[in-house]
Amino acid sequence: MAMMKAAVFVEPGRIELQDKPIPEIGPNDALLRITTTTICGTDVHILKGEYPVARGLTIGHEPVGIIEKLGSNVQGYQEGQRVIAGAICPNFSSYASQDGLSSQDGGCSCHGYKPMGGWRFGNTIDGTQAEYVLVPDAQANLAPVPDGLTDEQVLMCPDIMSTGFAGAEAANIKIGDIVVIFAQGPIGLCATAGAKLRGASTIIAVDGVDARLDIARQMGADVTLNFRNVDVVDEIMKLTGGRGVDAAIEALGTQTTFEQALRALKPGGTLSSLGVYSSDLTIPLGAFHAGLGDNKIVTSLCPGGKERMRRLLNVVASGRVDLGPLVTHQYTLNDIESAYDLFANQRDGVLKVAIKP
Repeated sequence: MAMMKAAVFVEPGRIELQDKPIPEIGPNDALLRITTTTICGTDVHILKGEYPVARGLTIGHEPVGIIEKLGSNVQGYQEGQRVIAGAICPNFSSYASQDGLSSQDGGCSCHGYKPMGGWRFGNTIDGTQAEYVLVPDAQANLAPVPDGLTDEQVLMCPDIMSTGFAGAEAANIKIGDIVVIFAQGPIGLCATAGAKLRGASTIIAVDGVDARLDIARQMGADVTLNFRNVDVVDEIMKLTGGRGVDAAIEALGTQTTFEQALRALKPGGTLSSLGVYSSDLTIPLGAFHAGLGDNKIVTSLCPGGKERMRRLLNVVASGRVDLGPLVTHQYTLNDIESAYDLFANQRDGVLKVAIKP
């Protein structure tokens, strides 16, 4: 039996490199030889035991690679082709997918229909932090990488870019809007870039790390606020003449940033929440205007599927967005435990880590 290296969840606090069999594919699947993948904040939640997955599962959900084998039913692709697949890999046959919510693709009734059902890599099936990964429903999920683009340029498409852009799309940003994005980690930076593409005229980026605020300006931010130096909500009200922002995007997942995003909104504004929350949220009465402010609170999970990936790849290929600066560190798969230690503890200015088998 042919074997491969894979980063496996052992128990809370332990993800380690192990040998596992190379997956056997079915007629609707593809086997992808990974050339580059990365570590996501969600993987850190898994590592800490804050999000439960099965012991022995291969972690990771952001694949760039080359098709090694194709199932007999998969058409329109060829072995040796360079592709990506979305972190969300729907089959487009579920009720949720046919209702336009591919990220909530709950699979079949025997497994139950539940939120986040479209997220399979590193959640319900083996993921991408390995030498090979099985891509289910490959014809619906593989997207060819345009010639001339590096792995690093397209590495954000499967998850971070799709998620950040979804936050901007869900915020219903209109041309000329004023938008604030709380937290300029990888997802927040992509939300900043997405707000620019959506036509926002003033983009306010909030973070506590000046280096990240510098990158936010590269992504399209017009104003940067370090929350360690100013009262962010007061400053936003000054910048907007007391009106508040049209849309606020929360990209961290804490009570503080959620509440500040709500307080920064104008009446009728939209709070677009992208954060992964690890405890209950409280909605303050005043900031919520006792429920009478005509505000909207919306959440998003990374849209997937080949059409979503095609559009994101087109944006990268056009040069309208350059997400290369988000890849700050490179590791081999053999050193992935060190990469987790760096990323989980946010040392050395890390944003995203490229993992190369």
